[in-house]
Amino acid sequence: MTGQFTITGRHYASEGAVRITVKEGRIASVEPAGEAGKGLPWIAPGLVDLQINGYAGLDFNTLPLAVETVQQATRLLLAQGVTSYLPTIITNSPEAIEEAMKSIAAACEADRLTDSTIAGIHLEGPFISPEDGARGAHAKAYVRAPDWALFEQWQAASGNRIKVITISPEWPEATAFIERVARAGVIVSIGHTVASPEQIADAVRAGARMSTHLGNGAQLMLPRHPNFLWEQLSQDDMWGCFIADGFHLPDSFLKTGFRAKAGKALLVSDAVSLAGMPPGEYDLHIGGKVLLSPEGRLCVAENPKLLAGSAQLLPWGIAHLARKGLCTIAEAWEMSSLIPGALLGLSSAAGLTEGAPADLVLYSWDGSELKITDVYKNGSLV
Repeated sequence: MTGQFTITGRHYASEGAVRITVKEGRIASVEPAGEAGKGLPWIAPGLVDLQINGYAGLDFNTLPLAVETVQQATRLLLAQGVTSYLPTIITNSPEAIEEAMKSIAAACEADRLTDSTIAGIHLEGPFISPEDGARGAHAKAYVRAPDWALFEQWQAASGNRIKVITISPEWPEATAFIERVARAGVIVSIGHTVASPEQIADAVRAGARMSTHLGNGAQLMLPRHPNFLWEQLSQDDMWGCFIADGFHLPDSFLKTGFRAKAGKALLVSDAVSLAGMPPGEYDLHIGGKVLLSPEGRLCVAENPKLLAGSAQLLPWGIAHLARKGLCTIAEAWEMSSLIPGALLGLSSAAGLTEGAPADLVLYSWDGSELKITDVYKNGSLV
């Protein structure tokens, strides 16, 4: 990027007015603006989402996956403040997973903006639990034991873009597989599991570092203790991902999870293709007939008690946490930007500091609703 310009706004954390100078796509300086902040937009680092299945009717798991679909979804997500994300490919046949990986790789290779925004790929499955409840909406027919040769095949198809893989450590092959994946520099995340505490502890020792949407993708009934939720919450070396849309987890679990994972708690949207769509009834290739309520809750049409995925992006979750007093806007924003960025090793994890990429979001917040007004990616208004 070339050129130099300044942006003035209220710092999302300090709340003071700041003037940010951007030069050649990076933050050149952050200085006090010397004026009242009232009336100025809030300014914060770009959002980083480690788990997005689709958006605005575009689905990364509907094949064939067109290159244009990936590029269009990326631009629509940027408009919502998501300046880095991991498109998420879920359990499917080996051939279908390979095809999706190739499509995402081709989309990145053909378009600079897409390539700079997609920070990698999250492979959620197929090495997860085959058990009902824990498996969630993943197709049982394609669930299988961890297979290193298959993973290498998919990684090659992706152009080495797989950065996170969700697996269940309940498989006998899991520990050896986790060790190899971790050595390859890929984040191993535990999810969709019925693993015992011992199996989870073994997985962490082998290199597992994260919990996928902790508290979801689980059986409805669990023993009081021990169980795989307590075990993951207690593992100090594990980062915890939480869906904070107000529907997937009760506020009490979110509050407890944030405390247990202090400094390593992060938000994910786990958004499906109906995120950003109007309320109504839809027929999905995964999940069948579903209802998106005016309140933003997505459920199975025949059984409204069952969720059918998340229909909200990170700004919704940030606003929910702030409204409920579970944390401040600044804390929720950092769980959606700096903390996941640090886990991925992104330079944007430096936030609003000199030398950091100018991935910036300007927004308004009235105590109830958060609205994205402007988004910059590498210093360009997108």
